Amino acid sequence: MSGRKRTQIRRGVPEPEGQVKRGVSLRKVRSTVHDHESSDVDDVRPGTVKSQYFSKEGEPQRLGEEFFNQPCINLAKAFLGKILIQQFVRRHLVYFKYFLIDRDWYWCVGVQMVVETEAYLGEEDKASHSAGGKCTARNTAMFMKPGTIYVYPIYGIYLCINVSSQGEGAAVLLRALEPLNGLRLMKQLRTARRREEARPLKDKELCNGPSKLCQALDIPRCFDRRDLASDPEVWLERDTQIGPQEPGLREVVSASRIGIDSHGEWATKPLRFYLRGHRCVSVVNKQAEIQIHSLANNVISDFASSSVDVCDGDTGQN
Repeated sequence: MSGRKRTQIRRGVPEPEGQVKRGVSLRKVRSTVHDHESSDVDDVRPGTVKSQYFSKEGEPQRLGEEFFNQPCINLAKAFLGKILIQQFVRRHLVYFKYFLIDRDWYWCVGVQMVVETEAYLGEEDKASHSAGGKCTARNTAMFMKPGTIYVYPIYGIYLCINVSSQGEGAAVLLRALEPLNGLRLMKQLRTARRREEARPLKDKELCNGPSKLCQALDIPRCFDRRDLASDPEVWLERDTQIGPQEPGLREVVSASRIGIDSHGEWATKPLRFYLRGHRCVSVVNKQAEIQIHSLANNVISDFASSSVDVCDGDTGQN
């Protein structure tokens, strides 16, 4: 690497975004990205991790145990609009964006906003891995403290990531994210798993599904049972810098979950939540959105009617 190029990276100047090269193996991408065995992640103490999302006073916006310690449905909704960050610490340079903090090189591998989740309520939920209160070696994380990461394989080749909540065996599935930073790397990781003749991925397609987001972030199976409230490599923050551009984007839609049609009445329960109108949502439920719109109009009408009644009987006192 030339001296000029090294100087640019040290100063935090990002390299130009280029086209993703097709035919690059996943192993090669991973070797360029990170190596858990040779990285210095152990040098990072839980609770001291920093990121670019800071308040003006310099305090980190990382969400701790109190955030995750709430009922499953509440947590599934609370996740929406929060920022998921995955980080690796390196003491040598590679070909991606860095910034210098506390004399260590910190690399953000994906900064994303959570836009879609699903709630799995534990023992009573027939579609949950913990249905009937059954705790196995596979789903142990669902019975651990709120904020514990639960990673499990589907179809033998893909992974999904969940986070435990209040309630025995209850957890929230992260279903879709909006990529905010590190898109070049995410495209490489996703493209390496696709056929060479497949069309190029759009930005909104990188993380619009539970398995897709695990591929884009290169979430490994060993993330299972790690604590999202204190882990030095992955955590959740409040959105202090990036907000929705479209009016009403924060409106939450409640719809039926995806891919659980064989679980009877639990297949139709509205336990999937997403930000209405967001381009990165995996599956849009038009019927649920119409119902929300009608309900909102009814609430406004009722409020207007009650306001008229109050005005008619107004005595002049505020």
